[in-house]
Amino acid sequence: MRSLPLKLAPGSDLLISLQKIAQEQNSSGFVLGVVGNLSRAAFQCPGQSGPTVLEGNLEIITLNGTVSPNSVHLHLSLSDSACQVWGGHLEPGTLVLKGADLLVGLLDQSLPQEPSDPSQAPRVEIAVLPGCPWSTRALRMLGSLSIPHTVKSIDNDASFKAFNQRSELNTFPQVFIDGELIGGYDELSKMHASGQLETLR
Repeated sequence: MRSLPLKLAPGSDLLISLQKIAQEQNSSGFVLGVVGNLSRAAFQCPGQSGPTVLEGNLEIITLNGTVSPNSVHLHLSLSDSACQVWGGHLEPGTLVLKGADLLVGLLDQSLPQEPSDPSQAPRVEIAVLPGCPWSTRALRMLGSLSIPHTVKSIDNDASFKAFNQRSELNTFPQVFIDGELIGGYDELSKMHASGQLETLR
């Protein structure tokens, strides 16, 4: 196992950033440690129908779990300004306030990797806007159905312009299958309702 230090800038989406690193490294691993704070935290509490969302100056206490190119399963605990502790399953839309330093342990490959085969890449690609509730719902749907997917975070003007030119859309999420735009959350939801989405596992 090798250790990879990460420094996340203000406004970074914690979950999306970790999944992006796993995809770039093409490796699975664990979060070994974290220090930082959040401006917004989204997490799923046991027995609740939807995520709990807190905003303010939130201090990260722990972040435990696994990361891989196709999924992130992490549990977050944090403290609010009154020192009340919260926690649950980390959801998209959890945003860094001033900064976050993480140490991720990535599993070494026992055999040399073959050159990447485009046919083995996830068929689903999704561009999301950090903090966007529809992007969060789309990511949750893909994750709950175990649909392999690549996440692109729209966190600067250049990435926004690139996807705007590609799709001619100004809204997010934007979902592509085999490189072709299918639309946003509504279209993804319709595919789920018809059973088409499950065929992409």
